[in-house]
Amino acid sequence: MLTPERTALILLAAGRSRRFDGDKLAEPFLDKPLAYHVVTALENVPFLTRIAVVSDTSLDFAALGYRVEENPDPSLGQARSLCHGVTIAREAGAEAVLVALADMPRVTATHVYRMFDAADGAGTIVASSDGVQPRPPALFGRDLFDDLLDLKGDEGARELIKRGHHVVTSPAELVDVDTRADLEELRQLYGLETDGK
Repeated sequence: MLTPERTALILLAAGRSRRFDGDKLAEPFLDKPLAYHVVTALENVPFLTRIAVVSDTSLDFAALGYRVEENPDPSLGQARSLCHGVTIAREAGAEAVLVALADMPRVTATHVYRMFDAADGAGTIVASSDGVQPRPPALFGRDLFDDLLDLKGDEGARELIKRGHHVVTSPAELVDVDTRADLEELRQLYGLETDGK
């Protein structure tokens, strides 16, 4: 059985925001930077350790209890960031990693606990799903660490999570912000047309 106490949280926050034009993660949403929403949502989940893999951001994840790992070359894709995080998690003695994205501001702790409920030991792959497409957050047991370390490019762990168990939640919870239009749509959902202006 996997538990948060033996799991490292890896927050991927090193994307180049090519489609966003600017430091997407620092953009204000509901009176805090976009990336801090998932941080806040998961702050009371008792992870073994918290790792933020970053690149060129003004945000201070260390002040929020994260070990910060700089990805010196995010152009090599999301897989490189994941490798940095998994290496640190393994050194910390983690039995699993929960991989979350900093640009998914509506993920909840309730959903993450449901993922742990679906986990089945060291060979676990549990991903989130909107009922159609599996995606992060995703939970991997330690037997998958070598597979994660072998990943390359921007696909990240997409192929791995396709063969895992999928915990379905509402599409609204799994929204990720890739473009300014995505962020504006989210702001309008909350009646925040002027947020950050």
